[in-house]
Amino acid sequence: MSVSVKFCGLTRREDVTAAAEAGARYVGFVHFAKSPRHLEPADMARLALDVPPGVAKVLLTVNADDATLDAILASVPIDMLQLHGRESPDRVAELKARHGLPVMKAIGVANAADLAAIDLYGRVADQLLIDAKPPKGAELPGGNGLAFDWQLLANRKYWPGPWMLAGGLTPENVAEAVRLTGARQVDVSSGVERAPGIKDGALMRAFADAAGS
Repeated sequence: MSVSVKFCGLTRREDVTAAAEAGARYVGFVHFAKSPRHLEPADMARLALDVPPGVAKVLLTVNADDATLDAILASVPIDMLQLHGRESPDRVAELKARHGLPVMKAIGVANAADLAAIDLYGRVADQLLIDAKPPKGAELPGGNGLAFDWQLLANRKYWPGPWMLAGGLTPENVAEAVRLTGARQVDVSSGVERAPGIKDGALMRAFADAAGS
């Protein structure tokens, strides 16, 4: 059974092309001003046109308000919302109803206590993204190149729905991460970059190959 790959934080047409050629199942576009991968809606719309059919276009936002999401979705053909902030379960359900799109909720993990959010958000989100919790005071909620202890997921028998593993994944460690956690979907951003926001096509292909996509 193959592993689906999401390349997140794409900022250039050539990176979208490289993601598709590497066999990406998802591509992620970031709208969060503090991120080096931030895109304005007009730029996002141009990149979305290059995404081939069958590859899901994911919009990553952080605590975005309705006006922001309405403006982006009015001009960008997005297939899924990814909420990477402090959005509550009620907010997840509200956005699903408002936009009619599937929602992926990111859950930051540093220790076993953080895993309780899996069942909480699993009741309302269509997918979960299990990521490393950012260090205290970090500017970014994700994309920091940090991993968490994958052993925390190693013996988990029940998941409320589809989920994706993220956090510090690279071509060198993704195979081990998949082996330990049983993840069937993986997400990478900084682990395939040669500079913040600038993806490396060779690293993207190496990541997909190592993941078993």
